[in-house]
Amino acid sequence: MFENLTNKFEEVFSSLKKAPSLDENQVDEGLRGIRQALLEADVSLDVTKKFIANVKPKVLGKEIIRSTSPGQMVVKIVYDEIVKLLGEKNEDINLNAVPPVTMMLVGLQGSGKTTTAAKLGKFLEKNKKKKVMLTSLDVYRPAAQEQLKTLGEQNNILTLPVIDGQLPIDICRRAINAANLNGAEIILFDTAGRTQIDLQMMSEIKQIENIIKPTETFLVADSLTGQVAAEVAKEFKNTVNLSGIVLTRADGDARGGAALSMKYVSDVPIKFLGVGEKIENFEIFHPERIANRILGMGDIVSLVEKASEDLDEEKLKKTEEKLKKGQFSLEDYLSQLRQMKKMGGIEGVMSFLPGVSKIKSQMDQAGIDEKIISQNEAIILSMTKKEREIPKIIDGSRKKRIANGSGTDIATINKLLKQFKMMSDMMKKMSKGNMKGMADKGLPPELFNQLK
Repeated sequence: MFENLTNKFEEVFSSLKKAPSLDENQVDEGLRGIRQALLEADVSLDVTKKFIANVKPKVLGKEIIRSTSPGQMVVKIVYDEIVKLLGEKNEDINLNAVPPVTMMLVGLQGSGKTTTAAKLGKFLEKNKKKKVMLTSLDVYRPAAQEQLKTLGEQNNILTLPVIDGQLPIDICRRAINAANLNGAEIILFDTAGRTQIDLQMMSEIKQIENIIKPTETFLVADSLTGQVAAEVAKEFKNTVNLSGIVLTRADGDARGGAALSMKYVSDVPIKFLGVGEKIENFEIFHPERIANRILGMGDIVSLVEKASEDLDEEKLKKTEEKLKKGQFSLEDYLSQLRQMKKMGGIEGVMSFLPGVSKIKSQMDQAGIDEKIISQNEAIILSMTKKEREIPKIIDGSRKKRIANGSGTDIATINKLLKQFKMMSDMMKKMSKGNMKGMADKGLPPELFNQLK
C-alpha cells in the first residue's frame, strides 16, 4: 500500500535533504513534486490543493529557510499535514449501548462487505472479547446469505439462520430477538450492496437504520476505486449516519489516493483496513502510522504488534532475553520464517520497515522472492535438533543429507548457512544497540549477495 506515493515522496525529499538551506525556488520545486505525487496517487484535486495550501506557508517560514536541516523540517511539516488529512488519531469502535449492540455495514456491490462482516466479527471476538452474531440482510444477490453463513461456520462465529423469502426488515427484528435468546452481545448486519447509488435501496437502508438503531454504521469501500470511494462515502453520509469507513483491498492499492481523500471529502473517519483475503487480514487504522509508511519511515509499532499476535507472553519474554544476550539459533530462525509467512511473507514484513523502497530495490536486484522462505524452512526441517542449535557441526556429509531431505543442493545449503551467520551477527549488533544508520542504508548488501 502507498508504494507509488512513498517512492515519489522519497524522490522529492532526497533532493531537499541534500540542500544546506532552502530558497523559495527550491521550495516551489519540492511542492510541485508533492502535488504531482498526490495527483498520481489518485488523491482528489480539492484535497491536493488544500494540502499544498496548508504546507506552503509553513515551509516558506523563516525558521525553515534558515534551518541547518531544512529538509528534515519539511518532512516533519508534510508528515503533520498528512496526519491531519487522515484524521489525526485512531477512533475506537463504539460499544456504548445496552446489548445486543447493533452495527450495520453498507456499501456498493463488490466492495467486500460480506467478507468484511466476518473479519470485523472475528476482530470483535478476539480483541473486545464479545460474542458476535452475523446477520445477512442481502436477500437480492444470489447466495449472499449462504456466503455469510459459510464464513461464520468456517471461523466459529454465530450466524443468524437463513429463512427463505423473509424481507430485510423482518430479518432485523428476528435477529434482535435471537440475540436476546442466545446471548450475542453484538449483531453485525450485512446489508445488500448497490451497483450504484440507488434511491430505492438507500431508502431501505434508512428503514433498517431506524429499526436497529446502530451504534456504528460502517461504509465498506474498495480502496482500488480511489476518488470514487470518497464520493461514495459522501453519498452514503447524506442518507445514513455513517460513523466509520472500512477500506478493503488496501494491500493491492499502490497509490493510496482513497485513504488520503476519504476523511477530507466525507468527514467520516477511516477505522479499519482490509489488507488481504484471510480472516485475520484486518487492521485498525492509525493515521500517524499510515503517515509514517507514506513517507518511507516505516511502521515498526504495527510490525511488532503483528509479530506478537501469535506468540504468548512467556514465549515473547524468552525470545527477548535470547536476543538481549545475542543468542540466535537456526531453530529461532525457523520460528522467524514461519512468523514471516503469517505476516504476508517478505513483502508483508518489508512494507513496515524504514527505507522500504531501497530495501525492495536491493531485493529485486538480488532476485529474491517469496519461495526463499519455504525453501529455507524445508532445509532447516531436514536438520537434526543438534544441527539447528550448533550449525558449525554441519560438514560436507551432513550437507549432502540435508540437501537430499529438502530437495535442494549443497550450494543452497551453503547460502542459507552464510545468510544465517549474517543474521546472527546482526542480532548481536542489535543486542548491543548498534543499529545506527541501518534505516538509511537499507539491509546490508552482502546479505542480498549471498541470497542470489
